[in-house]
Amino acid sequence: MNQRRNFLKFLAASPLLTSYSAFTQEVEETLGARLTNPSEVMNVFEMEAIAREKIPPAHLGYLTTGVDSDLTLRANRGGFSRFQLRPRRLVDISRPDTSVNVLGTQASSPIFLCPVGSQGAYHAEAELGTARAAAAKGHHMVLSTQSSTPIEAVVAERGAPIWHQLYPTSRWEYTVAMLQRAEAAGCTAVCLTVDLAGGRNTETQTLLTRDDDRNCASCHTGQSKPMFAGFDMRGVGLTDPAMTWNVIGRMKEVTNMKVLIKGIEVGADAALAVQYGADGIWVSNHGGRATETGLGTIECLPEIVTAVNGRIPIVVDGGFRRGTDIYKALAMGAAAVGIGRPYCFGLGAFGQAGVERVLDILNRELLIAMQGSGTPTIASIGPDYVLDAGYRVPRGRLGIEMI
Repeated sequence: MNQRRNFLKFLAASPLLTSYSAFTQEVEETLGARLTNPSEVMNVFEMEAIAREKIPPAHLGYLTTGVDSDLTLRANRGGFSRFQLRPRRLVDISRPDTSVNVLGTQASSPIFLCPVGSQGAYHAEAELGTARAAAAKGHHMVLSTQSSTPIEAVVAERGAPIWHQLYPTSRWEYTVAMLQRAEAAGCTAVCLTVDLAGGRNTETQTLLTRDDDRNCASCHTGQSKPMFAGFDMRGVGLTDPAMTWNVIGRMKEVTNMKVLIKGIEVGADAALAVQYGADGIWVSNHGGRATETGLGTIECLPEIVTAVNGRIPIVVDGGFRRGTDIYKALAMGAAAVGIGRPYCFGLGAFGQAGVERVLDILNRELLIAMQGSGTPTIASIGPDYVLDAGYRVPRGRLGIEMI
């Protein structure tokens, strides 16, 4: 193994490999697994390598799985290569500012922490470690219904309002109870997840679970997620397959929280969300673990931005691993970008310190992209700074045409 590491290290330094991104990423991952101090971690890929060494196989499978053949999971990453940056020069970038305000939520960065369930499976600090990291770095956080930790404790550690991600269950009275509990805890918005009504086929998770020789019954039997405390969940589904667009109005009758619809992938649904009164849209394919569409969320974003036409804010997640990825989404019209697996890799690798390091890495990369493109603030980033690889800018015109 050491010989392989040394060989890869030697190859990584070769200029001949600069075009082989998949291989050089493997080099980063392999070398990264040796690091023991979060401050030494160079990028998200190295953090993932460390986390893979520390997180038990079954838990890693839950975190990293896509559905079917993981085509959509890969498409989320691959989609970014379709879009290119168009930097401007000789702009005053001496006072950069990455702060945002989305639906009244102020944050130091447009990088939001996505809801990821069962974070206790990755590190003992679980969602409390994530909340402390979010507080330390001024990032906004969204908590999963499937959180390992009670929502009240997470809000207390964050020290500021968070948003609540909602699986509505198949019983409306439970939906109402969870909404009211989240609001009472200090949440200012609810993100209703709508992309799992038919379940999912998580083969990668199954494969990695087979490799786990631990007795899983010792940590799962008899446990229930804190958000379901007091509920009789026998025969109750996590989602409601009969749910339609009128759920937005029903939710607004029982809560004062803002309502975002999470799991939108096409413009027609974005328009319906606006029509039925949603306060925000979250473009997401559940990290490639809902329907095997083969389409990355960054590729879905343009038509959704067009359909919304600036009426409500748009958040997007799915495959974001670099600051330039985040920059592209902001230029295309997103108000904020969600990350899930990256910060959970940090959590699994080093706890709170790992989450903080991931945020530092991505913020640094985003800031470099902003200043390098001549956009010192988030508001200054716009569609002129990104180009679809299937289009070109004709000389003497501001429009675009297909090639």
